[in-house]
Amino acid sequence: MIGGPIFSAVLFTCLCSACAYAQDAPPAPTPASDPVLRKRPPSAPANATSDASGALTETIPLTVPKGTPVQVALDDEVRVRSAGQSIKGHVVEPVYAFDKLMIPVGTIAIGQIKKIEDLPAGKRTLAAMDADFTPVHEIQVEFNELVLPDGKHLPVRTSVTLDSNQLLNFVTAGDDEGKKGVKDIASEKAKEAREQAKREWDAAMQQVEQPGKMHRIKRAAVSQLPAHPQYIEAGTVYFAELQDSLEFGSEPLTPQLASSLASPSPDGSFVHARLVTALSSATAQKGEDVEAIVSRPLFDGDRLLIPQGASLKGSVVQVEPARHLNHNGQLRFVFHDLVLPNGLDQKVDAILQGVQAGKADVVKLDTEGGAQAGTPKTRYLSTGISVALAVGARENDPFNRAEGGAGGFKLVGIAMGLAVRSQSLGLAMGAFGASKSIYTHFIGRGRDVSFPKNTAMEIGIGTRPPATATAPTKPKGI
Repeated sequence: MIGGPIFSAVLFTCLCSACAYAQDAPPAPTPASDPVLRKRPPSAPANATSDASGALTETIPLTVPKGTPVQVALDDEVRVRSAGQSIKGHVVEPVYAFDKLMIPVGTIAIGQIKKIEDLPAGKRTLAAMDADFTPVHEIQVEFNELVLPDGKHLPVRTSVTLDSNQLLNFVTAGDDEGKKGVKDIASEKAKEAREQAKREWDAAMQQVEQPGKMHRIKRAAVSQLPAHPQYIEAGTVYFAELQDSLEFGSEPLTPQLASSLASPSPDGSFVHARLVTALSSATAQKGEDVEAIVSRPLFDGDRLLIPQGASLKGSVVQVEPARHLNHNGQLRFVFHDLVLPNGLDQKVDAILQGVQAGKADVVKLDTEGGAQAGTPKTRYLSTGISVALAVGARENDPFNRAEGGAGGFKLVGIAMGLAVRSQSLGLAMGAFGASKSIYTHFIGRGRDVSFPKNTAMEIGIGTRPPATATAPTKPKGI
């Protein structure tokens, strides 16, 4: 009977001692006091996750965000028949997520013709007056599947921008042979970077089925017929914007990676970027804001300096719209801020060194990043042919009347010249064709420089030194 009270007293004493120890013990560390989080340097947006030991670590999501363009070039010529018709191309610009390549050049893109736009009556009438009864329709396409080089099929939803379906060249700035001395090293480095970018573009386009000379002649002859099929040329490039983000996991944020992102990019660096702000010399204004997104990470050896997704901000510094008498447009813009994904802003002096441009635009770049539209050399040949056909219509015989008709109304004009025995009609058709050619190539408005949204560019970057305050000098005698 005595053992029971004694056991209860001992148990009570132990419980009291445990409570006292718990009150004196130091509190457990909270996530806010974790040294990993406390020492985290500026970096790209990161997520906190737990490793196998339960400690919190920082990770960087490898995400290709919604709206990212995938540039696709058609592999073969496509004869347009109906909506739903399948098309196939390959990716010509790599797509990165932060510092990792996710969609390499050569990835197969599978899609279809989404819609064939109807033509307004006015456009059809004007085309018919020029002996074209099957004018070109606007074609909407979409790509819904990517096949990676390892065979993996990646379903996607895309929206193709309407102003991107054209044949493109990669144009680089000309060499600055006037600079001598110390600047020769920087000029040589810029030249090598431009040539490398050009080689990469040419290599990406090698998969396109290039038409031969006879094929081009055949297509040109078919296009002159009053009724002819519509084709999409091989090599036509589309900017297919992703409608959903693509997730490829994540990577750990190491101290080495974080410290490299905090260091400024060295002078003379070159980055690949895509234009966010569509620009045209016809509509741009001096001082207008310009933005581009770095599309490929910049490395210094194994050190990541600028990740994909960094933003370049700048402005238009010179613009001249196209004018009559065949004066072509000019456009110049620069970038002065490099904003990393973590918000860190670096002041830079960055200019255009290379850019995608339509083959028909004949764009030229100078060494200071200025772009100017060019004029095709064929204007002299085509105008000379039109004038010669008009002169040939002076003789009143079927052949010469057909010459005048060819200059004014193509094959329909030839038929009219042969069928209608009227020298005046042949002269009128020839004069119309010659006048139209002269006005178009020499008197009318020239060409504007246009860079649509998502245009790929190569930007030369130089870090701008911060302004230093100088102490005022004292006047003499004080």
